[in-house]
Amino acid sequence: MPRPLGELEDAVMSRVWKWNRPVTVREVLEDLQKERSIAYTTVMTVLDNLHQKGWVRREAEGRAYRYEAVSTRAAYAAALMNEAWSQSDNPAAALVAFFGMMSDEQREALRDAVRIAQVPETQKPTGSSEPAEPAERTEPVERTEPVERTEPVEPPENPASAQDTDGR
Repeated sequence: MPRPLGELEDAVMSRVWKWNRPVTVREVLEDLQKERSIAYTTVMTVLDNLHQKGWVRREAEGRAYRYEAVSTRAAYAAALMNEAWSQSDNPAAALVAFFGMMSDEQREALRDAVRIAQVPETQKPTGSSEPAEPAERTEPVERTEPVERTEPVEPPENPASAQDTDGR
């Protein structure tokens, strides 16, 4: 299960998630430098560490790499919530306490998410004794513009399996 990202890892991943495309160390560096003084080698090390942990994949481009998120921020947050919830000896009480901490806007977002997550059933014909079949899911329409991916994808359990075959 994922561990929370450190402050600098989160700052780097925030850019990778926001831009939703392969990025270079230089691009991340230039954006981070708008907020703080930071060295190129620091950003390069953080991206390499994120690669080793399985949070980003990379592809060589000349003498540099382009890094791309393996998962979305939403999937990362969901995995953290799931990990925290699974650590509770009383999951129902943990949820009740969590809901009690939510703002009205967060509770409304939760209600919307529950409605979206429910799998609708098709209406069975009148007089039929057969159970209703779940609604068919259709494949997503291919888009030409970048869209945030929302499928829950976790980083690999074994960070060594995420390394490039040449050990980089």
